Amino acid sequence: MDQSSDQQKKEIVTRFAPSPTGLLHLGHAYSAKLSHDFARERGGRFLLRMEDIDQTRCKPEYVDQIMDDLRWLGLTWDGQVRRQSEHFDDYRRALDHLEREGLLYPCFCSRKEIQEEIARSAHAPHGPEGFHYPGTCRELSAEERGQKIAAGDSFALRLDMQQALSRLAAPLSWHDLIKGKQVATPEILGDVVLARKDTPASYHLSVVVDDADQGVSHVIRGEDLFYATHLHRLLQHLLNLPVPDYLHHPLIVDENGKRFSKRNQSVTLKHFREEGAPPSRVLDLISGSINR
Repeated sequence: MDQSSDQQKKEIVTRFAPSPTGLLHLGHAYSAKLSHDFARERGGRFLLRMEDIDQTRCKPEYVDQIMDDLRWLGLTWDGQVRRQSEHFDDYRRALDHLEREGLLYPCFCSRKEIQEEIARSAHAPHGPEGFHYPGTCRELSAEERGQKIAAGDSFALRLDMQQALSRLAAPLSWHDLIKGKQVATPEILGDVVLARKDTPASYHLSVVVDDADQGVSHVIRGEDLFYATHLHRLLQHLLNLPVPDYLHHPLIVDENGKRFSKRNQSVTLKHFREEGAPPSRVLDLISGSINR
């Protein structure tokens, strides 16, 4: 791993940001410990954030269990726990900024309609997160959009990727501590949804706003989110937000090469605790999975 000289001069701030929709498993433990130790070893701060925007799936009991599990592992965090559900106004301001810049459009398509249109297209573009939205509602006139909204039709807000890219004077990049300089190609993700009626901000929008508000200098997360960073770098530019360094760590897997899941209760930290296992047992399993 290398480290940019600019970041060496800044205060090191990392974070662990789970969604309280279930119990922490071994994969969470690995990511949390990496972020914690990275900050502590450099005299920095480690923050805990609850990504609880989805109020239908997030449960208070999981918040308490997550904090108890982290303490059991010997991890401590600085300051108060940030809860996304308490910062909807922050995300609304970000959306308002993008809307004023003409970078959002309402999408009235249902998930079923999107899938059907993609199926009808013989050459639908696709990226690392699956097929792109085909742009159906991007072509609606202002009058048509207004009529649908006035009629009470539900809609999501999508980023107009073409418009966003047209605002760039030069390619964007970010620094990855494992892979070095990365040139951002957010077009691989298409016109992503940034908000829905039932979810006031998507993961993509909320995470860049949160990291900026909390002064996060290094984002340490799984390599499954590497491609999302292309989009996050664009959003940071459009919202005039600082750019942290990134470290996308390998995902730990079971003996069959499968990722750990919240549905697998046998790999949750709660399970190990109830079995009377010491924290060192979890750390050994993490180490063994990484080296497998």
